[in-house]
Amino acid sequence: MGSLFSMHQTHRKTRMTSNYTIDFQSKNHISTAQVGGKGANLAELTHIDEIQVPSGFCVTTEAYKTITEDCVELSNLLNELTDLKADDREKISAISLNIRNLIENQPIPQAITDEIAARLSKFDEYTAFAVRSSATAEDLPSASFAGQQDTYLNIIGTASVLKHVGKCWASLFTDRAVTYRIQNGFDHHKVRLAVVVQRMVFSQASGIMFTADPVSGNRKVLSIDAGFGLGEALVSGLVSADNYKVRNGEIIGKKISAKKLAIYALDNGGTQEEELETDQQNTQALADQQILQLADIGRKIEAHFGSPQDIEWCLADNQFYIVQSRAITTLYPIPQLNDHENHVYISVGYQQMMTDAMKPLGLSIWQLTAGRPMYEAGGRLFVDVAADLTQPAKTDILLNVLGKSDPFIKDALLAILERDDIIKQSPDNQTDETAKAPTMPNYKALLDDDPSIVTELISQKEAAIKALRHNIQSLTGLEVFDLIEADIQERKQLLTDPRNFAAVMTAMNAATWINDNLKEWLDETNPADALAQSVANNITSEMGLELLNVADVIRPYPEVMEYLKQTKDANFLDQLPQLKGGQETQKAIQNYLDKYGMRCVGEIDITRTRWSENPAILIPLILNNIKNFEPGAAAQKFEQGRHEALRKEQELLDRLRQLPDGAQKAEETRKMISLLRNFAGYREYPKYNIVNRYFIYKQALLKEAEQLVQAGIIDEVTDIYYLRFEELREVVRTQKVDHELINRRKEEHALNEKLTPPRVFTGDGEIITRKYNCEDLPAGALAGIGVSSGIIEGRARVILNIEEADLEDGDILVPPFTDPSWTPLFVAIKGLVTEVGGLMTHGAVIAREYGLPAVVSVENATKLIKDGQRICINGTDGYIEIAGQ
Repeated sequence: MGSLFSMHQTHRKTRMTSNYTIDFQSKNHISTAQVGGKGANLAELTHIDEIQVPSGFCVTTEAYKTITEDCVELSNLLNELTDLKADDREKISAISLNIRNLIENQPIPQAITDEIAARLSKFDEYTAFAVRSSATAEDLPSASFAGQQDTYLNIIGTASVLKHVGKCWASLFTDRAVTYRIQNGFDHHKVRLAVVVQRMVFSQASGIMFTADPVSGNRKVLSIDAGFGLGEALVSGLVSADNYKVRNGEIIGKKISAKKLAIYALDNGGTQEEELETDQQNTQALADQQILQLADIGRKIEAHFGSPQDIEWCLADNQFYIVQSRAITTLYPIPQLNDHENHVYISVGYQQMMTDAMKPLGLSIWQLTAGRPMYEAGGRLFVDVAADLTQPAKTDILLNVLGKSDPFIKDALLAILERDDIIKQSPDNQTDETAKAPTMPNYKALLDDDPSIVTELISQKEAAIKALRHNIQSLTGLEVFDLIEADIQERKQLLTDPRNFAAVMTAMNAATWINDNLKEWLDETNPADALAQSVANNITSEMGLELLNVADVIRPYPEVMEYLKQTKDANFLDQLPQLKGGQETQKAIQNYLDKYGMRCVGEIDITRTRWSENPAILIPLILNNIKNFEPGAAAQKFEQGRHEALRKEQELLDRLRQLPDGAQKAEETRKMISLLRNFAGYREYPKYNIVNRYFIYKQALLKEAEQLVQAGIIDEVTDIYYLRFEELREVVRTQKVDHELINRRKEEHALNEKLTPPRVFTGDGEIITRKYNCEDLPAGALAGIGVSSGIIEGRARVILNIEEADLEDGDILVPPFTDPSWTPLFVAIKGLVTEVGGLMTHGAVIAREYGLPAVVSVENATKLIKDGQRICINGTDGYIEIAGQ
């Protein structure tokens, strides 16, 4: 095509001269759009008192724009990149190479070379420079892009600087940079590159400083990596760095590494590796005084930018120079209380089996519904239990309840209690009885063995739901919000009935009693698992079985089954009556949706799509049931489970009667088994009830959203998901909305979705973990928590999205977690493995009821276990073995 620049030369002469370079010390504001992230941050650093930044300038993005904006060949290549995914590695590599060659092999226009030469003339001709890439999609709060473009050190002379400026421009299209942009959703057409040209510092030591511990997340611990020579040895991984930890002006930790190599500058340009003398290899790269001096610099920079920083530094002639500072993008956010008190935050998501980010409307309604204050961070909710942990009585209750739902959380809290820098417990003999009072009802006394209690509790809540559905239909505007708030308060009032919590805890404590005593008396491990199969009043397990009945209705109609295999239409129910058997199918599915259509994955977030809103979600589940089961499977499975539970009960009682005091032990056990079977099913009902209410709220709020769309106040009904409940109420009242707020919330939510929430962390951001101990594991086994007894071998189906499920009889389901919406899959599997969960979380409860061996809290299970592998799960002892390991 000829030179990239031939098409520019004529009309460029008629333009006003562009500013192709900017000095760091410029008094005018220097933006990321002008000089990229690295350049903008360096310019900002020069304005902080007592911070030394090597002098230099930026070749602006205007220069990059000049050589690329009208190049048809480059535009076509960028279009090819746009269509690729991150795993298209070969295509990315080939196209990127072509782009680099296209950019790098062209002469730089005279106007640009003149400006660069003018800047360089202010330095001695033998001055060495670092020439570094600085992209506009770089060092952003959402993504650092660190190391994605190239850096060249010890560059001497104008010609060499110009050559390496061209290399930097081309490095915008290294394979790693292109792939990173694809992964983070940045448009290749819109990203531009500036180049930093900075006086070279010939450092005796250099490294990286994080003003928050990048591993634990603790904002009060500053972490310094240090090595000898230039920092490239550390960045490239040639040597291990020293690591120093500083907190509150004190060095609290040191790790002195063997530093066998260093990179130093050559006199005539370039760099070389040098092997260090033996006595220097294990020498501390920075003296203690220098460590503390550098830490003070780090805190000053952090205060200036207002967030934890990742800082590149070097030391020359006993002077610290800062050559880069960027926000640390990997830290999990902290709830913004700013009260300087100690806090211990527990994830609500891990308790609810919903660790995904929630939208603002979902967050705010769950907060309104909750029984205690909840705090937001990273689009998730957390409860602060610091005050509970100061009081032994409350601590015992907390550990008992959490130990059953997620032992990892319990272990993290125990780790906190062992330390003296976070929580200090009050003495056991304190006289303040109010402080010692439990925060939850006393559940240690079991309820009377009266199954009518559960029936009454369910009837009470069903009546309230019916009244809510009726009363909200005729309301509009602010009346809707008033009724929702009143209903939330009514629900909280219903929950004050102590029988609610006691019903759940009765079954839990009965199971614990059975397991503990029969282990001692009969050496029987977890017998309560078998005894809890096919109990009454379990709304979630009934949901799974009733979908089998839907499959029975459809099975006789091949035309309907073929249609279901082909369609993905959310309105497919409307098309069914045209087919033979379609009316029967439509009625069966609609009846199912009338009872369970408010459910979905992540259902605690009111904004998530419900089954009733997109019934097509159920199609793969129904087809799986048709493929894997014979007619009448629902009743057969329930009866089989009930028979197995009764058989196990009789076996245990017979064995107990053979023991000393056997009659008494058998009678006590019989009573506990009866309590377990009468109350275990109620464990799933409170969640069903609140999700039922949520769907009624949502339908009413969406009607209001439709009115707002018609009035031109919002663009689409789903915009309301990015407003909190009280904000939405104000929009309805004023008929005005902040569109910028909605757009900003959408961007924040997209970023939050990429975060992994911690189970437990402190107000300083420190993530507290303690591994669950599983002793005597077979070699290579994956440790977890056994929550439903039994051993089963089968094909692992790693499923991240319920809609992608394609199961066969005998498969073992391996998702990240399960909530009630996954239950329809449980009827088709023989075992369950999840990454989160505990004894009383949803997956465990339903697995026991269905008699499925289950192991939960297997960290990274969906990554370590490959889809299709044969695995053996031991739900009794809590581990998984993978075939071939």
